[in-house]
Amino acid sequence: MASAMLIVVLLAIASPLVLASDPSSLQDFCVADKASPVLVNGFVCKNPMDVNAEDFFFSRLNMPGNTNKRLGSNVTAVDVKKIAGLNTLGISLARIDFAPYGLNPPHTHPRATEVLTVIEGSLLVGFITSNPQNRLIFKVLNAGDVFVFPEGLIHFQFNREHKNAVAIAGLSSQNPGVITVANAVFGSNPKIDESVLAKAFQVDKKVIDFLQSQFWMDNNN
Repeated sequence: MASAMLIVVLLAIASPLVLASDPSSLQDFCVADKASPVLVNGFVCKNPMDVNAEDFFFSRLNMPGNTNKRLGSNVTAVDVKKIAGLNTLGISLARIDFAPYGLNPPHTHPRATEVLTVIEGSLLVGFITSNPQNRLIFKVLNAGDVFVFPEGLIHFQFNREHKNAVAIAGLSSQNPGVITVANAVFGSNPKIDESVLAKAFQVDKKVIDFLQSQFWMDNNN
């Protein structure tokens, strides 16, 4: 009985650690000291006496991002790299601008769940569940609508309208990371062997060669 109770207690203690996306702060704040040579999971703390309001501040999120790109979208991330005070707080956000028919292509955040709010326009959004179902869950969102993308799942946002769209995304990590599927697979450095991709996608090697040349140039420019 005592052994069983001990296991229950240990599991109860461990559960918050397992469920946490980012390490929890053990003090009021831990402003990132980006100049420190010490390598830790995240950033070491700046001396609290050297902290000021600028460490918790970011401006210009009201400014539209440049959507004059191939996909017609722009992501302005506000993470720990932009606001040092986000370190250990487990949260960040992003503004996403869409030109008419602009796309934020299929991608994943390996360390964060995303909550997206449409501010202007309309977006087709969706995510794909894991193997073996690979089910597409999607919805058309209008201004004021909110949609959740679970952590780690591939998702996208597409502006199907002939006018601009804007969304704000909240993410459950100070550094959520992003892996754009096509860029990662076809634009990796060094390149994945074409035979691997040709077999995986069941296409001719010439198709893989073309895609790799296009995405490799995009990723390395």
